[in-house]
Amino acid sequence: MSDDEDMMYDDDEYFDDDEDQDQNDSESEGVEIENQYYNSKGLIDESIPDAIKSYEKVVDLENGEKGEWGFKALKKITKLYFRIGDFDNMLESFKKFLPYTKSSASSNYIEKGINSVLDMVSSSNTIELDMIQKVFDLTLKSLLDTKNERVWFRTNLKLAKLLFEKAEYGRLAKILRDLHKSCELEDGTDDQKKGSQLVDIYALEIQMYTETKNNKKLKDLYKKALEIKSAIPHPRIMGIIRECGGKMHMAEKEWEKAHTDFFEAFKNYDEAGNSRRIQCLKYLVLACMLMLSTINPFDSTEAKPYKNDPDILAMTNLVMAYEKNDIYAFEKILKDNRKTIMDDPFIRMYIEDLLRNIRTQVLLKLLKPYTRIRISFISKELNIPSSDVESLLVSLILDNKIRGSIDQVNQQLELDTAKSSAYWKYTSIHKWANQIGQLSGGINNKLVS
Repeated sequence: MSDDEDMMYDDDEYFDDDEDQDQNDSESEGVEIENQYYNSKGLIDESIPDAIKSYEKVVDLENGEKGEWGFKALKKITKLYFRIGDFDNMLESFKKFLPYTKSSASSNYIEKGINSVLDMVSSSNTIELDMIQKVFDLTLKSLLDTKNERVWFRTNLKLAKLLFEKAEYGRLAKILRDLHKSCELEDGTDDQKKGSQLVDIYALEIQMYTETKNNKKLKDLYKKALEIKSAIPHPRIMGIIRECGGKMHMAEKEWEKAHTDFFEAFKNYDEAGNSRRIQCLKYLVLACMLMLSTINPFDSTEAKPYKNDPDILAMTNLVMAYEKNDIYAFEKILKDNRKTIMDDPFIRMYIEDLLRNIRTQVLLKLLKPYTRIRISFISKELNIPSSDVESLLVSLILDNKIRGSIDQVNQQLELDTAKSSAYWKYTSIHKWANQIGQLSGGINNKLVS
């Protein structure tokens, strides 16, 4: 072998050694960073401040490369500052963490990392809403910069749900406007290709308007949500929309429409395995009684399995008492089951309507054999004061359900089926007007004197 050949061989060997050395150095650095990360993890139970410093060394060892270990370390630092209640430093470490989401890992891994921090701050009762909003705002800005529209939408939706839970309707309205814009075409109409996102937005808006009792907006959105055919929404979302629709119809005393919506909501929640199905079944039973249906709501295939559920049993007994027009049993069930029935503000709103229905049925049955009956007797049978009996009687006379007049002197109801309903309606209005006139005159006399 010539000298030149020897020299060439030596050169090749030299360069190979350099490449091996670079690879070894890189592997050595990777092992060092990994060891530093796991050493930091071991310090958490001993001292969180020491663990934070140790995690910061992980970031330093990457020399600005923004790798996977730095991503993990900064996520840990953010969570540790949160754990000790240092929310300002938590925010600062989160700011450092977000640039790592642009290059350090897969999109699914990044989304999980971001969501773990957002879920942590969202579920806390110790952190102020303004600080939570800052964390979300930083996240949303970062996602816009990286043009990650899918995660941006989900993150905004997560923030919207949080604001709804906290009844921050002003802030929520702004977020919903931003979400709507992201699902609009250039002419301002809904992009039907984004049907799934639109349904999610409508579900939240419908909930907001249900809580704020804005029935005008609610009607419009409810109709739009049901008209979306380009997507198959999750049963839970349809459950929310249908439940709110039922409440909207209840507010307008459209009992049959409410019954239909609550039944659909119940079926959707049941399909989704959502515990909200029990509450919706209660509302279904409520609507069924208010519409004076002769069909037992628990006769349906879907509802029958829940008939003896502990949370539903009280409603089952209520239906039985209602069907029998047993006022005493009905009122006793309401009293004995305050937690499962009366503690629900929505059900409580309609208890008076239910009681009025059952009292009306009992009263009409009670009056059949009589032509004259004392108000005190009716009061005893209905278990309500005489003044409430009079109010109920006047209402029934005006609705042509009773033909008669109230004798104020003798405190009795006089019935006459021979005279026309118009006669009794006119007589009742006339007497009612006289009573109001006498009351008004008495108040004026007192004011003058």
